[in-house]
Amino acid sequence: MTLSGKTAVITGGNSGIGLATAKLFVQQGAKVAIIGRDSKSLAAANQELGGKVVAIKADVSSIEQVEAAAKEVEAKLGRIDILFANAGIAEFAPMDQVDEAFFDKTFDINVKGVFFTTQKLAPLMRENGVVLFTTSVVNQKGWPGTSVYSASKAAVRSLARTLAAELLPRKIRVNAISPGPIDTPIFGRMGLPQEAVKEMAEGILQQTPMHRFGSADEVARVALFLASDQSSYITGNEVNVDGGLGQL
Repeated sequence: MTLSGKTAVITGGNSGIGLATAKLFVQQGAKVAIIGRDSKSLAAANQELGGKVVAIKADVSSIEQVEAAAKEVEAKLGRIDILFANAGIAEFAPMDQVDEAFFDKTFDINVKGVFFTTQKLAPLMRENGVVLFTTSVVNQKGWPGTSVYSASKAAVRSLARTLAAELLPRKIRVNAISPGPIDTPIFGRMGLPQEAVKEMAEGILQQTPMHRFGSADEVARVALFLASDQSSYITGNEVNVDGGLGQL
């Protein structure tokens, strides 16, 4: 029970990596709140988790909703030990097809959402707390069609460094997890035709040294390590979970 006595908040906890992490954290003894913007998937996730979590509806791109979620977390769970600011979207388009709405949507969720989620929930964190971000291997790659998404994840990588320095006096550690090709529902939400998604997936697999997609559980296990005292001397770092794609 690595997280016995700990309290965790996970944004995007209603699917994919966030849901897998919520399951593992509950198994390891943590009290968990999951935050998601879709009521239906949030309810389904809560049911899948046996009703053992606090489920909160909020869109992280809205500061007002993040503030309301923070107040609900405080009312229902009190102080927290772990914040996993995981919520994000992945939508791709060539540069000449990107408009302002596309750009703003990605940055509002992936960057503004991460920053203000941390800002609003950090005051609830106990000493020796942990903040985790989800970045992506694409912040290290130059793949065509991913410019906006890649830039948003590079911004989150930067936040992991700067906020790690800023929260260090409170003994709060901040680290990022950088997934590569992971088999999650996000692949179906890229805004691309199914054939294009399939072609992209095949191309990624050809470049991945381990020649397979990772699982959300494999990312969750890294989140558990970084959230636990076993990683007590690690902060400002980014851990790749990508089958070697970002390194080899």
